[in-house]
Amino acid sequence: MQFSVIFEAQLANPTRQREQQLIRDCLDQAVFAEEMGFDRVWAVEHHSLYWYAHMSAPEIFLTAVAARTSRIRIGHGVVCMPFNYNYHTRVAERAAMLDIISGGRLDLGAGRGGTQQEMSLCNVDPDRTVAEVREALQIIGHIWLEEEFSWHGDLLHIEAPAGATRHKVVPRPVQTPHPPLLLACTHADTVRTAAQYGVGALAFGFAGVDHVRTLRKMYDEAAAARTEQTMVATVANDHLAALCPTIVLDDREAARQIGARGQRFFGESIAHWARPGTPPPSEHTEGEDNVAHMRAMKTTMEERAARGEMPQYLNDPSLASATFNIEHAYGSVADAIDYAEALADAGVDEIMCMVQMGTVPQEACMETIAKWGQEIIPHFRRS
Repeated sequence: MQFSVIFEAQLANPTRQREQQLIRDCLDQAVFAEEMGFDRVWAVEHHSLYWYAHMSAPEIFLTAVAARTSRIRIGHGVVCMPFNYNYHTRVAERAAMLDIISGGRLDLGAGRGGTQQEMSLCNVDPDRTVAEVREALQIIGHIWLEEEFSWHGDLLHIEAPAGATRHKVVPRPVQTPHPPLLLACTHADTVRTAAQYGVGALAFGFAGVDHVRTLRKMYDEAAAARTEQTMVATVANDHLAALCPTIVLDDREAARQIGARGQRFFGESIAHWARPGTPPPSEHTEGEDNVAHMRAMKTTMEERAARGEMPQYLNDPSLASATFNIEHAYGSVADAIDYAEALADAGVDEIMCMVQMGTVPQEACMETIAKWGQEIIPHFRRS
């Protein structure tokens, strides 16, 4: 099993000064993660989500990480692939450049960039995102198979001008035929899609271990049934990574409160940007019993879902209360090992540690990364 750290550059109480310090802090955490024995660093792409994620240019962040490290893999988790966010041939060029700079350490994830806030900023048509992500992955999966490139797909036709030299997409990546491809999977249906495409799944893990176990089963069943016609990649990548919110400190109760407060910020931020009109995340949660608050909210959301008040969760009721579920790797080293062992038993290939949540102080992030590197990861390497 592999271990990684994921960054969204979450920021509570945003100011320019805090934003600048945040980016520097995230970079320090990523470099420290290599020292602590982590396998991979992921960076997520978001746009215009002011009370949440400030990682709008992950390729630049990851290039800085690559320049300051030598071993840890560099994960685009994810690039927003609808065409108006990032045109697919440009994604291929940037990905190959980063693969070269990192010495062949790149993993390339795709996503829809699914909030109305983000899509409206970049003039993305929400009705085309699924098809555009698929065609972008098809292009990236095949763009380096031949020396020259042209494309005639369902959405796009790419051909050099008549009489001109055919397109050559440069540079070419270190990894052949291309860096491993993955897909962001918030919903169960997307996990099936990833398996059918032959790409890895970056799974939303907030609903807990049982939900992750279900996603693993869905992925494997869909992978067994896929055909060459459903594949977008040149080679299959059956890797499933699951998100794992975590704060681990010597003070177990402090870790649980800090983690619950960070996850509360995350959940309130997601709600604000996903449902226009919902208030932005609260700035006054320090000193509250955030563990109790989150548990009460989880119960409330489950009751609302049972009454049919949230039809968007009819196909996956566990997601209704997922962001309020704090039964994760919060607390002591022993707590984190227990939770990680449960995820391993559920069949994950990689645990993506979500440490940098908007209200978590830098010292708690660094101590958590140290605890995982010095005690938790070695526990699994020994076994």
